[in-house]
Amino acid sequence: MKLVFGAMILAASTAVFAQEKELPPEGGPPKPFHLAKTDDFTLPNGMKVTLAPYGTVPRTAVRAFVEAGGVNEAPNQVWLSRLTGLLLKEGTTTRSAEEVARDAAETGGTLEVEAGVEDTSVGGVVLSDHASKFVALIADVLSKPLLPESQIPRLKADLSRELAVAKAEPGSIARENFLKTLFPASPYGRVFPAESDLQRYSIEDVRIFYQRNFGAARTHLYVSGKLDPGLDQAIRSAFGSWPAGSPPERISAHPVKERSLSVIDRPGAPQSTVYMGLPVADPTSSDYIGLDVTDALLGGSFASRITSNIREQKGYTYSPFSQIATRRHIAYWVEVADVTTSVTGPSLKEIFYEVDRLRKDPPSAQELKGIQNYLAGLFVLKNTISPDAVIGQLHFVDSQGLDRSFLSDYVPRVLAVKPTDVQGLTETYIVPGKMTIVVVGDKSKIADQLKPYEATVQQ
Repeated sequence: MKLVFGAMILAASTAVFAQEKELPPEGGPPKPFHLAKTDDFTLPNGMKVTLAPYGTVPRTAVRAFVEAGGVNEAPNQVWLSRLTGLLLKEGTTTRSAEEVARDAAETGGTLEVEAGVEDTSVGGVVLSDHASKFVALIADVLSKPLLPESQIPRLKADLSRELAVAKAEPGSIARENFLKTLFPASPYGRVFPAESDLQRYSIEDVRIFYQRNFGAARTHLYVSGKLDPGLDQAIRSAFGSWPAGSPPERISAHPVKERSLSVIDRPGAPQSTVYMGLPVADPTSSDYIGLDVTDALLGGSFASRITSNIREQKGYTYSPFSQIATRRHIAYWVEVADVTTSVTGPSLKEIFYEVDRLRKDPPSAQELKGIQNYLAGLFVLKNTISPDAVIGQLHFVDSQGLDRSFLSDYVPRVLAVKPTDVQGLTETYIVPGKMTIVVVGDKSKIADQLKPYEATVQQ
């Protein structure tokens, strides 16, 4: 009894305290983002260079982006760009692989090579007084790669293990099928290679891919951080003799805009992985920033409506999220959630409910303001946290063909979005009847739940 009585007293006192507690003062207006003046120039061989001063800490980020990636592979060459990227670190005509690693370490960093969908990036973050030396190393790796045949079996074995792990994960399976359905007959829809294709790749395939896709004219070098004098001359000297190579290809995407439902069976799965989405306006559109706000309100933030519904209120999932994913002049909205098997259908129902609600009625000014402040603060924070973050944003606007003012204008444009804009953009772009839906789960338990979502009627 004493424990119960004590708990009652505590609850009562807590309630009184809560009533008397004052709300914290409202925060000030979000700070704008100001991009420091950059030094941009182009070498005679066509290679673009951007120097972006940032901060006083003696660290410098150096990254070269080459327009060579997954979209440049043939249908039976998926991950050939990744194999090429791995081989870039295996030595040059003037350095062994061990010397490449040692020389990078002596600059205070490591050499990172990442082959992505549209670009291969080579670079890292080093001590500022060694930036020129690191630039020379990147130039050597990019322009004079050894591409040793002896390392092919080892690297293919590594990729094969990675492929096996990915193909066993429901999230990877769902993403692969979602992109394959959204971008049929397009390299943007290819995620994983067939194991037989991967094992067939030869050093000749790698060398042909390199010759066709790597060159100065397809490269943009970014350097950000504390910049020592003479860095521009070091860049000209290191990269000046690299041949221009062939111009970049323009790859068609042809995304699908119609309702479809794909169910991939995972017998006994305790959860279902859901991917659902559709093409939307890309970053070059005047609607893009408004869509960014709309996404954050709908599903792209912890305070979003979909997250509040199926996570906080219903407990269907732990970490749902949505985003507007972008490629060059391409964008698509996608909602992702791992939901309990027994509520797979109800989860889709609630997601569509929140979409339909925002299509019909604008949010309140207060709800929208909270999302706008969140987005504005996040943008400023992530773009002032490191010189690498600055490079990421510069590469984003440059690859999209946007003016650099996009970055300084982002926060004011976010804050200018009105509730009716959000409702109108949702109605225009987030159309339930045009969504690609992929669900990975126990088909025997979820098939009946998903029948209402097989319709292909467009709205």
